[in-house]
Amino acid sequence: MYKLMPLNYEYNALEPYISAFTINIHYNKHYQKYLKKLNDTLNSLKYDYRYNLVDLITHIDEFPLADRDTILYNAGGVLNHELYFSNISPNKNNQPTGKLKEAIDKKYGSFDNFKNEFIKTSGYLTGSGYTFLVLNKNELDIINTSNQDTPYLYGLIPIMSLDLWEHAYYLDYQNDKENYILNFFEIVDFEVIGKLYEENTQKNTLQ
Repeated sequence: MYKLMPLNYEYNALEPYISAFTINIHYNKHYQKYLKKLNDTLNSLKYDYRYNLVDLITHIDEFPLADRDTILYNAGGVLNHELYFSNISPNKNNQPTGKLKEAIDKKYGSFDNFKNEFIKTSGYLTGSGYTFLVLNKNELDIINTSNQDTPYLYGLIPIMSLDLWEHAYYLDYQNDKENYILNFFEIVDFEVIGKLYEENTQKNTLQ
C-alpha cells in the first residue's frame, strides 16, 4: 500500500499564515482521504503496488478503463498534496539560491518577476486546482491544473505547488484568496524546491 507522508513540522508551525486548525484538517482529512480511496481502489483490483505513484500515473493504461478516473483523481490528490505540504515550511528559505535561482533569473529576469508571474497565473484559475512550477524537460514553466490533475499527466515534472482548493485556505482567509496567495511566499521553502529542481534536471540530462 502507498504510505502516508509525514509532515516535517508541527501543525501550528506555519502560523500566522496558515493556522494549526487548517493544517490539521487539510492533512488528516483531505490528504488522507485521497490516500485511503486510492489504496482501497487498488486493493479491490488486487494490485501488487509494483509502481511508485508517479509511475502509477504513467502506467494507467494497465488498469481497467472503468477504474482509471478514480485512480488518476486520487493518485493526483496524493501527489499534489504531498508536494504542497513538503514545499511549505517555517524555515524561512523564502528566496531561491544556486541553480534554481539561475534558472529563474534566466527565464523570468528576476525573482520578483517570477513571483509576480506565479501570482498572476494563480489568479487565472477558476474553481478548484493548483498552480505549479514545473519542469518541461529542463525548462521552467508556471501552469494551473484543475481539481486533482497532476502535471505528470502531461509529461511535466512539478517542483512547486500552491493548493488553491478552498479547504486549503477558507478557514483562515474566507474569500480573500489573494491574500492567501501572497502569504504563500512567506512560507514557501525554496531549499526543498531547489533540491527537486537539481535532482530532476540531473535526471533529464542523464536520459
